Amino acid sequence: MTSTSTPPGLARFNTLDEHAALAALHEVCASSAWARRLLAARPCATVEDLYAASDAAMAELTAEDLAEAMAGHPPIGRPKPGDPASAREQRGMAGASEELRAEMLELNLAYQERFGHVFLICATGRTGEQMRDAVKERIGNAPEQEREIVRTELGKINRIRLARLVEEEA
Repeated sequence: MTSTSTPPGLARFNTLDEHAALAALHEVCASSAWARRLLAARPCATVEDLYAASDAAMAELTAEDLAEAMAGHPPIGRPKPGDPASAREQRGMAGASEELRAEMLELNLAYQERFGHVFLICATGRTGEQMRDAVKERIGNAPEQEREIVRTELGKINRIRLARLVEEEA
């Protein structure tokens, strides 16, 4: 059964005042440019329209905008205290051995030294080992290639967070 009405959570998001909407979007992605573009895309008739607006905004982010977005993400294995989103997204590291945690810390630091920002991956549903393998694989990338991978991963994270934002429950 397909409904043409806007889902309640999306309708609520569409009607938030600008300040509240920007605050909600900032919780999804730390890029001010991305948030402003999504704010300008309101009202969205469907969640798919919201995702399309997010994807379009992500594609337009400059290197500086991407850096701002990445600054909102903690390193893998060290979710922000009191931040349920990063803890939930990094759940794959929750049961990791001390050895794997230490290896991830070392890899995160090496990655950050090479690229100048945290290793960013859509961690939802990934194990600690999968995240470790990804950083090992990506650390050899050229900076331009890695920036585009980060853009893609950030887009995936934003979609997951947007879905949570517009769930029916207030």
